[in-house]
Amino acid sequence: MADGRELDVLVIGGGVVGTGAALDAATRGLTTGLLEARDFASGTSSRSSKLIHGGLRYLEMLDFRLVHEALQERGLLLQRLAPHLVKPVPFLYPLQHRWWERFYAGAGVALYDGMAVSSGLGAGLPIHKHLTRRGAMRLVPSLKKSALVGALQYYDAQVDDARHTMELARTAASYGAHVANRVKVTGFLRQGERVTGVQAKDLESGREFEVRAKQVVNATGVWTDDTQAMVGERGQYHVRASKGIHLVVPKDRIQSSTGMILRTEKSVLFIIPWGRHWLIGTTDTDWNLDKAHPAATSKDIEYLLEHVNAVLVTPLTREDVEGVYAGLRPLLAGESESTSKLSREHVVAHAAPGLVVVAGGKYTTYRVMAKDAIDAAADALDGRVPKSVTKTTPLVGADGYHAMWNQRHLIAQRSGLHVARIEHLLNRYGALIDEVLALVADDPSLGEQLPGTQDYLKAEIVYGAKAEGARHLDDVLARRTRISIEAWDRGVEAAEAAARLMAPVLGWDEAAIEREISFYLRRVESERASQDQPDDESADKVRLEAPDIVSPA
Repeated sequence: MADGRELDVLVIGGGVVGTGAALDAATRGLTTGLLEARDFASGTSSRSSKLIHGGLRYLEMLDFRLVHEALQERGLLLQRLAPHLVKPVPFLYPLQHRWWERFYAGAGVALYDGMAVSSGLGAGLPIHKHLTRRGAMRLVPSLKKSALVGALQYYDAQVDDARHTMELARTAASYGAHVANRVKVTGFLRQGERVTGVQAKDLESGREFEVRAKQVVNATGVWTDDTQAMVGERGQYHVRASKGIHLVVPKDRIQSSTGMILRTEKSVLFIIPWGRHWLIGTTDTDWNLDKAHPAATSKDIEYLLEHVNAVLVTPLTREDVEGVYAGLRPLLAGESESTSKLSREHVVAHAAPGLVVVAGGKYTTYRVMAKDAIDAAADALDGRVPKSVTKTTPLVGADGYHAMWNQRHLIAQRSGLHVARIEHLLNRYGALIDEVLALVADDPSLGEQLPGTQDYLKAEIVYGAKAEGARHLDDVLARRTRISIEAWDRGVEAAEAAARLMAPVLGWDEAAIEREISFYLRRVESERASQDQPDDESADKVRLEAPDIVSPA
């Protein structure tokens, strides 16, 4: 990107929309670049509820178009684009009022299922069913009898958001896109009013250079206004950050064979199955502090515990919480003062000649947002640009996944690993599992469990550094794996072993290894301390006491 040749499209931002836009552009035959200041998915796209869903509550707002669009994208991801990463998940909705609520909520869920089927992509998910109180209690023994008079069960889907975003970047690169993380855009190049590229800095080496492009796409999420400020254009809209936090608790703390969705006075609360864990979330509060490291407060945690305990026989306590993470939703600012009422719609606009801005939206509809952004860029390019093909372009690892899943017992026999390990790897790497198993074949010790974890192999750490763009310990423990939120100690025990596995791949000496471990441990310490603070300002101050190992500031 730094050699002076002009790209057709340069995307700023390595979240799900930015990586999706890079894939869309590259698969249209456009020369494409992508710059990310931190790590792929290090912002909002690794800190979501990890759901791929139509947005059942948007039906209540009569936003049928948004729900239909999201259900169509859910079907594409489940069936075609990323079946190795996106999986069905059941949800129980407890009914608290007789007759009218069953009719009202049941009609909504029936419409939800009907819209999915009418999209042509509803296959593969069971339709909803009505349950008596006794039937619901059989599925969720942990529910208080007084918390429901009956229930509905319906299906949505979930995804490991960070892995999915990283695989979008890899897929874009496989089609020729130039993709770089840890490269910060520091300014824009202009000829008169026209944006012609960016000034950039490689944060690893300190090298500064220019990248020229016919069209630049700003896909920086909650940083949209900051990026626009560098070009002197704010655009026709304003992006507002809303903080949502999630708790991670062990699976045995809630006896249930299904996820749950509960109403709160402000929004909805999800209890989501996540391997050996439950994810509980989320909150919805305005956030005006550091965007890179939003901090969960003691008040946030107590809010979630209070609401989930209202329906549980055995209450959860702070001691039951394994992990906590906070993320920021990029909402389009509207008239309402409440962030929960701001739009989840997205907008695309030419903020200046040569500069396309895409903002708003939700994780599930990232592909549509990316397509719309590249459509806008294509309209401004000379010559006929082919239409988007991402609707039929599977991510790396998707092609062949189903066949390999059917062969998982044979793969286990050949590799010497337990079939449960093979299933875990298939649901993370899909058909690329052979690349991970090749590392184990070369060094059998890499087939061992990583110390301090239950689910991850040493080979996955090496592969993260070797093939998935991880450049630092935090990249691997927080995003290539989810050890930082799944382990009781937030990855402290795993840190040294992981750093020493990454070292030969990335050329770290002993001093670099110690530095990586030190920075990670300081991050964990500051996060834990911030979660004991009473308010956002205090939590933000404590969290920022731990610096990034490579700071884009």
